Amino acid sequence: MERTLSRGLAQGVGVECCMEFQSSIWWKLPYRYWVKLIQRSFVPPYAALDAGLEAIAAGVRQIVLITEGMPPLDMVCLLRKAETTETLVVGPNTPGIIVPGQLLLGIHPTEFYTPGSVGLISRSGTLTYEIARELTLAGLGQSLGVCIGGDTIVGSSFPQWLEILDEDEATEVIVLVGEIGGDSEEAAAHYIAEAIDKPVVAYVAGHTAPKGRRMGHAGAIIASHISELGTEIGTAASKITAFERARIPVANYPSQIPTLVKKALRLLTKRSSS
Repeated sequence: MERTLSRGLAQGVGVECCMEFQSSIWWKLPYRYWVKLIQRSFVPPYAALDAGLEAIAAGVRQIVLITEGMPPLDMVCLLRKAETTETLVVGPNTPGIIVPGQLLLGIHPTEFYTPGSVGLISRSGTLTYEIARELTLAGLGQSLGVCIGGDTIVGSSFPQWLEILDEDEATEVIVLVGEIGGDSEEAAAHYIAEAIDKPVVAYVAGHTAPKGRRMGHAGAIIASHISELGTEIGTAASKITAFERARIPVANYPSQIPTLVKKALRLLTKRSSS
């Protein structure tokens, strides 16, 4: 299958889109079968809603929102339309998606990546780059890198991408990079324990952030109670505890991730040979 390879701009904000390639069951298919044509439209935050709606009206069914700071109500409107049209939305505030050596749908620095078998899912764009570089320097290539976005409301979730990578034949190990704030990592840990067969390695950023203070897009540190979830949901300790309960190894630093990935790969080799 031929692909049009997209080269991301070094800087910019906007909406990046790719045309639907298969049927309405695209989310069940390996990501390598999604893309036939890639389109780009970089716009400021307050124009992102119109750009997204225009893309959906034109038949685009996978949209990457590079823009940071898209108004939350605009994002709610876009997601309502995306849900009715079975459109995948990644972001806002994301560098997008990269399949090293094959596809760049966003602004990932391609020199940090190399083709391989490690799937990388993150909430932070810069941490995605850093960890990809750590893996590359350790001789561990990546099958896919995706940042789900750092804004308050985002279009896709950790469970969606975990399912995609769990079904992808090119992915052997999944690395999940979380951040303080919200409960998406806790939900991901529960989903991994219930539904994911492939080994997962986790890292949570924000150990030293002051409690109760927002810290940029990594922020959303909760100040008090989250209904029915308890007072500690959203802290680094809560997320690490959730991963440990799900028996997911957690790295203390990004530099430790390659060691844990290599250990997971050795265990896979032993299981396959036994």
